[in-house]
Amino acid sequence: MGIELSGPDITQAEIDAVADVMRSGRLSLGPRVPEFEEAVARYCGTKHAVAVSSGTCGLHLLARAIGVRPGTEVITTPFSFVASSNCVLFEGGRPVFVDIDPDTWNIDVERMAAAVTPRTIALLPVDVFGQVAPMDRVTQIAAAHRLRVIEDSCEALGGTCRGRRAGSFGDAGVFGFYPNKQITTGEGGMIVTNDDEIARLCFSMRNQGRDTGMNWLSHERLGYNYRLSDVNCAIGVVQMRRIDEILRRRSQVARWYADRLRGESRLSMQKILPECEMSWFVFVVKLADDYAPAARDAIIHKLRGRGIGSNIYFAPIHLQKFYAEQFGYKAGAFPICERVAARTIALPFHNGLSESDVDHVCETVRTLL
Repeated sequence: MGIELSGPDITQAEIDAVADVMRSGRLSLGPRVPEFEEAVARYCGTKHAVAVSSGTCGLHLLARAIGVRPGTEVITTPFSFVASSNCVLFEGGRPVFVDIDPDTWNIDVERMAAAVTPRTIALLPVDVFGQVAPMDRVTQIAAAHRLRVIEDSCEALGGTCRGRRAGSFGDAGVFGFYPNKQITTGEGGMIVTNDDEIARLCFSMRNQGRDTGMNWLSHERLGYNYRLSDVNCAIGVVQMRRIDEILRRRSQVARWYADRLRGESRLSMQKILPECEMSWFVFVVKLADDYAPAARDAIIHKLRGRGIGSNIYFAPIHLQKFYAEQFGYKAGAFPICERVAARTIALPFHNGLSESDVDHVCETVRTLL
């Protein structure tokens, strides 16, 4: 591609940090892990942070820590990456979907409230594309029904709502650090929480079920190898030092796009609520509803043909093959999600883009429309 869809913001400082770890001989379970955890906890304003090997692993550990099991339900959104629902299935629970807000694309919290049943154990909102979900209302619903709240903030590190950081609203939150995220560790994720017991369980389960002080071959509970290495965490430490700079640059690229596409009647963009500060993960536009989904697919194909990276974002989870087969979902089950998902286009978005790159992408999109 002439203009890539995404790319990490890596400097010589991250490369040097990795080299230092390689020379140290402490590639895992070394000092960079707690250093990275402390940096993220401090940034988010939480008591604990637990580094894990991916955002998916973090979601799984939280599902287990709060007691998801067969017969329980977790209310969540179908407009997300599949991991936000898979983590419930891993523990034998059932993800219960509700539709999304047509403007913000986050979960419709009033539909969420109406979906609570005696089997509901938790609410799992997703901070879609970096905008914090309506967490004040989510936590009100949870308190009224004595439910737990897992915040999937894998796309939202640095996002705020009423001055409070993404990931810090519920019982726990999770971030992901894949290379297309705001900061990256190559692969990796982080759980953040103020709950001592959740933190203790997640620290243990990520490391084969060992509790603090146990020897290497002793195991308190069922656990996993969900550790994050010192190599990954060294990158994360440097990225956290640079996070304000990284987020400012991403915001600038987003402003270039918004300025050039504002007023284009054939496209709309995600509505950003005034009380929220976006942490830009991707830049997604939506075709007007009178465009057929095939038109969206044709535009993506032609953009790629012209050397411009683009993709869909997201495919509805309930229409993924194994969800449809297991739960009997059919098209039309969540019409707002389906309508939005069928018309969204992710445009190139990363810190390596220049203003002229954005000009070229926007001009090409208009030509193809």
